[in-house]
Amino acid sequence: MKEGQKLWTRDEFVLTLNLYLKLPFGKLDARTPEVIHLASIIGRTPGSVSMRLNNFASVDPFHLKRGIAGLGGGKKQVKPYWDEFINNKDELLFESEKILAEKEYTIIETKFEDDLRGTEHLKGENKLREVMTRVNQNVFRQIVLANYDNKCAITGIDIPHLLVASHIIPWAKNEQERLNPENGICLSPLYDRAYDKGYIGINRKFEVLLSTELKKKQKNDYYLKHFDSLNGLKITQPKKYFPKKEFLEFHLDKIFRK
Repeated sequence: MKEGQKLWTRDEFVLTLNLYLKLPFGKLDARTPEVIHLASIIGRTPGSVSMRLNNFASVDPFHLKRGIAGLGGGKKQVKPYWDEFINNKDELLFESEKILAEKEYTIIETKFEDDLRGTEHLKGENKLREVMTRVNQNVFRQIVLANYDNKCAITGIDIPHLLVASHIIPWAKNEQERLNPENGICLSPLYDRAYDKGYIGINRKFEVLLSTELKKKQKNDYYLKHFDSLNGLKITQPKKYFPKKEFLEFHLDKIFRK
């Protein structure tokens, strides 16, 4: 049976959705290395994987708002998986990473060894929950960094090891939105920490705000060097998912040190 006649399996759809979330819209074509890799491990052509990625674009509300249709021919096939992701991000992302590890002839514990260090002593449901949380945090980071083209939205630093997927609404505050790409901003560690602790904020116009508490330090050299020029600075525009304005408002209301 030729590939074009071979029905797509759930595993293949889930893996393609996983990749779709990690790639900017402009890199869904068959020449992208990640597309070629996925095609090779699921026994498809890069062209067919690219087609499915563009099918997912056709059901992504972000692109629909922009008037970009994607490839609508496979909309019915991919829509259930998109809806499943929206309604159950934790479970589906973790499932996709387990499948991906298996296709790459490894296991979650090996692939995410650094992230899972310290979970060896856990057992049963406690271990599963902790492993899922840490794996999903890693995947969220991949999605957010790709969304900002692997650059800090404030400084432009483009060294992935020096970048953090900063949550707008903190991880512990909203379980349903913790893996939502619209709830993440790519920042370097200093500004991630400053944002997390409310010393800086970002308004609905995507402009950086400095807190009153931080401005009290304006006579210090570090303020002039690292913060003075930020007030009113517009963060870098993401490739796909903009920070949700309701999330930014939550941060300004609940976390920002006015």
